[in-house]
Amino acid sequence: MVTPAMGPPFHILAKKGDVAERVIVAGDPARVKQLAQMLDNPRLVNENRQLLVYTGEYKGIPLTVATHGIGSGSATIVFEELRMLGARLMIRLGTAGGMSPDLKVGDFIIATGAATLCNGNSLGMYMPGYCLPASPSPDVTMNLIKEVEHSGEKAITTPVFSSDAFYAEDPDFAKKWSDKGVKAVEMECASLFALGWMRGFKTGALLMISDMLVGEKTELLTAEQLAPRVEKASRIVFEAAIKTPV
Repeated sequence: MVTPAMGPPFHILAKKGDVAERVIVAGDPARVKQLAQMLDNPRLVNENRQLLVYTGEYKGIPLTVATHGIGSGSATIVFEELRMLGARLMIRLGTAGGMSPDLKVGDFIIATGAATLCNGNSLGMYMPGYCLPASPSPDVTMNLIKEVEHSGEKAITTPVFSSDAFYAEDPDFAKKWSDKGVKAVEMECASLFALGWMRGFKTGALLMISDMLVGEKTELLTAEQLAPRVEKASRIVFEAAIKTPV
């Protein structure tokens, strides 16, 4: 067993027992509020710094939904502190920008790995000079694939690129990465996956395409616009979470 970072947490002001072993993480507080409404008996266990964390039950199994904010800097803090509080599995339910013409807004993708700049995404602070492994747990990923199939939805499995800066991409960015087989860009998967191996918790990610960077470019969809897709995605990640041993 890998030892988690020493507590107590400074930002998620909860105590052990407030956070379930299985956690769904998302960047947008509005999405976390929507997920919380799908749990039985949800209770708010943290709102400090607007990092909303709710714990309830899904089909009788304790489940937490938590906000990780935007980007690796915020997200790594949340992932570390959730682990300190007892999380043993974290699945990211997030959004991504499509970089391949075979994608469209609203599509689901399952991240099979995350490319990033070495020493970027806050990970360079853990192991300067090295690129940490950034792949999800195989059993979580397989359960996400199975639950997508059971739901009647479709999802593309692909590695993603985890970017440090939302506005930094140059015009050739999407083509450069899609030519390497990376079909979508987001900001937090690399940190989640790498910390999972480092701290000893399972990880996975189901992402929704919220805008397109190639072809007919689209505006970034809001949480309200994505809500119908989030409702469908939530059932997939909830089922995958409770069916994965921790």
